[in-house]
Amino acid sequence: MSSDSGSGPGGPGKRIVVTGATGNVGLSVVRALTADPAVDSVLGLARRLPDEKTAGAEWASVDLGAPVVFGALGGHGGSGGTGGTDGWGGRGGSGGPGGPGGPGGSGGQVGSGGPGGSGRQGEPFRGDPGRAAVEELAEHFAGADAVVHLAWQLQPARDPATTWRTNVLGSVRVFRAVAAAGVPALVYASSVGAYSPGPKDRAVTEDWPTHGWPEAAYCREKAYLERVLDAFEREHPQLRVVRMRPAFLFKEESASQQRRLFAGRFKPGQLARPDLLPVLPDIPGLRIQALHTEDAARAYRLAALGDARGAFNLAAEPPLDAQVLGELFHARVVRVPRRAARSALAAAWGLRLLPASPQLFDAVLRLPVMDCARARTELGWRPERTATEAVEELLHGMRHGAGAPTPPLTGRTVG
Repeated sequence: MSSDSGSGPGGPGKRIVVTGATGNVGLSVVRALTADPAVDSVLGLARRLPDEKTAGAEWASVDLGAPVVFGALGGHGGSGGTGGTDGWGGRGGSGGPGGPGGPGGSGGQVGSGGPGGSGRQGEPFRGDPGRAAVEELAEHFAGADAVVHLAWQLQPARDPATTWRTNVLGSVRVFRAVAAAGVPALVYASSVGAYSPGPKDRAVTEDWPTHGWPEAAYCREKAYLERVLDAFEREHPQLRVVRMRPAFLFKEESASQQRRLFAGRFKPGQLARPDLLPVLPDIPGLRIQALHTEDAARAYRLAALGDARGAFNLAAEPPLDAQVLGELFHARVVRVPRRAARSALAAAWGLRLLPASPQLFDAVLRLPVMDCARARTELGWRPERTATEAVEELLHGMRHGAGAPTPPLTGRTVG
């Protein structure tokens, strides 16, 4: 078992690669790793490099969303469907031209047809137009003790083909590059959003189904990658795979970024002041979990340096419902029908006032409450801040336009 009081087993000299290293979670993970005496070097990968380099980290620019020729990928569409879950251990992607799916047949048995199905086991690049991208990643991963894959694109939510290309196809390339480079451990950022709709009155463990809410692109992509990893682990049993499923992650430095991602033209910097929000809507199903990003980063560090495998729920107490948030805002709670709240959000979405879709709202109301006992017992991890403290820090950041010296986290003047 790993211990939160020290670095993981295996002694000093670890080299860790982090994708999405400039984002909300990524920057915190890089800081946590570079501060650990068991780590000799950290390589941060991001599309846009930071203005100020985090002490002790190296940086390289990589775009996981770079376009590829979809016609050669045995993904969605055509007669072949998904090709045995992206070709790992399946039929090899026999399905014709396909759509924006994963690379069929790149690591399973001999493919039975279609240009994406020619790969044999141990030959992950043959006939694959994404070969150069995977090879580039494999070069970055060479000699690493673990890869922590955090890169994710939330916007543009109105263009799911773009987010699919970065999030799903980009992740598939990362997984393949990890195997090609012989990296012994992969720590992947899944999410509470990968879970199927679940209860609000009891906590679910990591064996709860991960089929997501299919109408929301974020959940659909997270759930799809859970199936990809299922097949990937069967194909590479020697590789240690960890799936982190955190709740909503907040910190002061992420305030400006999260405002841009979810609020758009609205100005929550002012609404974040409790004295300006006298009434808070109580929407049926609104009971979510949150976690401070720095606490999540500690869990990622433990997973990267330790010997744990499998999935881990990550969240802090208490779960956040209208009553808890009402106390936080010193606001009166008023019951609002779900349909009315959704209609208002859908109208704002339709007018392009909000960048977050009403389908994501639907998904949030269906998220289960997670049981985090496994992270405590197997990782030796406990959050140091409560969920309300994480939200309070986010609100403080929104009021002051807080950010960090990386392109995704750049602060903005509150207006």
